[in-house]
Amino acid sequence: MRHFRDEWINEWCQQNGWTDLVIERQANYWAFPPNAVMPEPIPRKILREIKSEKGMSYEEKNLAIITLAIALIAVIFSCGFNCPMPLVLAFAFAAIAIPQFEIEGI
Repeated sequence: MRHFRDEWINEWCQQNGWTDLVIERQANYWAFPPNAVMPEPIPRKILREIKSEKGMSYEEKNLAIITLAIALIAVIFSCGFNCPMPLVLAFAFAAIAIPQFEIEGI
């Protein structure tokens, strides 16, 4: 899951003079700092600041909405059928979905 939009990182790089952004993995961004000859990773502190300022990415928002929708549907079916299995399945889905929001290394 992508936790950052490329536009957010590009915007920060342009504002701070970093050039030639390279996206190695989902949350691993490299660029040339001002007056540097070697690329460096974007500092984790900066990534945390960008994330707190910009909020959730589209993929994160979609996963959160789907998880909530499944939970609401499970409540309705559980009450309708008088059976706890839909809630168990919704809990299992949420147990898999929620760790996806964790950003590795930040």
